[in-house]
Amino acid sequence: MITLKNVTLRRSAKVLLDKVSVTLNPGEKVGLVGRNGAGKSTLFGLFNGSLHEDGGDFSLPAQWRLAEVEQNMPETEASATDFVLGGDTRLAELREALAQAERDHDDNADDGDHGMAIAHLHSDLADAGEHDAVPRAQSLILGLGFRTDELDQPVNSFSGGWRMRLQLARALMCPSDLLLLDEPTNHLDLDALVWLEAWLKRYQGTMIVISHDREFLDAVTDVTLHIEHQQITRYGGNYSEFETLRSQQLELQQSSFSKQQDKIAHLKKFIDRFKAKASKAKQAQSRVKALERMEKIAPVLADADFTFEFKEPANLPNPMLAISDGEFGYTVEGEKKTIVRGVSRSVLAGQRIGILGANGQGKSTLVKTIAGDIPLLAGTVTQGKGLSIGYFAQQELDVLRPADNPLEHMTRLAREVGPQAREQEIRNFLGTFNFSGDMVRQAVGTMSGGEKARLVLSMMVWQRPNLLLMDEPTNHLDLATREALSMALNEFEGTVLLVSHDRALLRAVCDEFWLVGRGVIAPFDGDLDDYQRYLLDESKRLREQAKLDRSAALVQPVAIAQPRKHEAPQRQQIAARLKALRKELEQADQRMALLSKDKAALDARLSTRLSPVDLAAGGKQLKSLTDELAMLEERWLALSGDIEAIEITV
Repeated sequence: MITLKNVTLRRSAKVLLDKVSVTLNPGEKVGLVGRNGAGKSTLFGLFNGSLHEDGGDFSLPAQWRLAEVEQNMPETEASATDFVLGGDTRLAELREALAQAERDHDDNADDGDHGMAIAHLHSDLADAGEHDAVPRAQSLILGLGFRTDELDQPVNSFSGGWRMRLQLARALMCPSDLLLLDEPTNHLDLDALVWLEAWLKRYQGTMIVISHDREFLDAVTDVTLHIEHQQITRYGGNYSEFETLRSQQLELQQSSFSKQQDKIAHLKKFIDRFKAKASKAKQAQSRVKALERMEKIAPVLADADFTFEFKEPANLPNPMLAISDGEFGYTVEGEKKTIVRGVSRSVLAGQRIGILGANGQGKSTLVKTIAGDIPLLAGTVTQGKGLSIGYFAQQELDVLRPADNPLEHMTRLAREVGPQAREQEIRNFLGTFNFSGDMVRQAVGTMSGGEKARLVLSMMVWQRPNLLLMDEPTNHLDLATREALSMALNEFEGTVLLVSHDRALLRAVCDEFWLVGRGVIAPFDGDLDDYQRYLLDESKRLREQAKLDRSAALVQPVAIAQPRKHEAPQRQQIAARLKALRKELEQADQRMALLSKDKAALDARLSTRLSPVDLAAGGKQLKSLTDELAMLEERWLALSGDIEAIEITV
């Protein structure tokens, strides 16, 4: 149990938490939310022991093992597998103890105690899972989006975002009683995010996570701690449940609703505008639900201190742009690397398109090419007359200069788009994005990720675009700012192309989806729930393809080395585990098929005229079937990953 009793926490002279008391029970999955700067990361410092309370009492079980994602960029020539394997601190300790015991035994060969210690350590290593440590590590790596041919590549060969994924895998590898995750989804694509959610749902310990992704929090947490006004309030339930409860509290507390009425009017106007389209597409139905939720949380938005809106576009060319036989990719040392080819699509005025696709399939490449950051390899992109693009790059510094300040950025932009604006006008405009006073002269390189993101948004708004290209715009935005962005995009009169792993934003903003994968771009006929099922099917397809490739490789003549005797027990253990996993996978397949059949029959029965009693009973049975199917799908995914990881090593 974790307890805080009248705890005070300071950062320098600033009090972040003032005499707070809260209790967390073993096994609880906790979402820690609050505005940027409220004290979330400082509280993590208390949990991991890097900070101590300035007052009150804090306690955490001394025997608990802690795991968290290191925030520093790893610098090592170790392979990805070895780096992640190093996260299992229990194995590392036992291996070191065994090495020491063997050295002591060599020095004192007649001492039976050392032999007994060695035997006990071998038993402890077996209990700690040494026999399948490598497959477990590789399963984590593959789950987070790496390819099988990258398992043995050195950590330093990967870019920063991929190295941070390895840090996450290393933390998950560590056997722990308490898992601390600070923005674990920032460097993940939607496919890796779906996998991570499934993994965390199976985690047995206590978990505390800081995240600005509402659907991720809803999926993996059952308790919410909200930091506000130097206090912590505990809510039973995930983020959506917290949001509902807090909304109700705010309604009771607020004596005047004048500030929020304008926002409610905006939301209702937009809901009314799109309800008429609910029958046209599955996406539109999801969109209406999202907007109705926005109406429900209007009191929460009214309490936020940041909102903005895009200016009405000067014109709306139609089509916005047309791609004809386009080939997208990049050039390395004069050699073309094509990712997507044969693209012939038009982007029309008013379209709101979500760009879906697994990691590395070309989503960002597509957006960068349309934005003009990288050249088209072949074909043509014809822009509509008067097209004005607003581009949010996945890496904000792609469009920002670290040494310059916000005022310099905006002044330079004002000169480019004209007419010349007065400095006070620019200052006033930056103030609406929370850049006021001395902040307008602060170097961008010293700003937080959220502040840089707000600056990029302000620059986009100033340009008065009619086409918005948004590549992961929410990576560094807190939940309140994400809501503000969602509202602004909903009210924008132009066209939106959005790449994001934030499913709440995709649901709220996009009416249709394009799927980038297998070298092509095609419309995706479905919603995000359908897409998550597609990802599971695609993952299965890739595993089956990998098996075929390995089988083909085995056809080639190879020299067969004679196995050493001491390797036989290990091979037998691996074979036994593989057999057990395959059997469980087959059982899960059979059970899922049976449940799907029962569910289809029950769906058909519930569509007929039934008595209230039978209808209620059928509804309960349907929920039970749906819950069991969801659990089995998660288990199937985990088993498939474990089997693939073992097969890679044998």
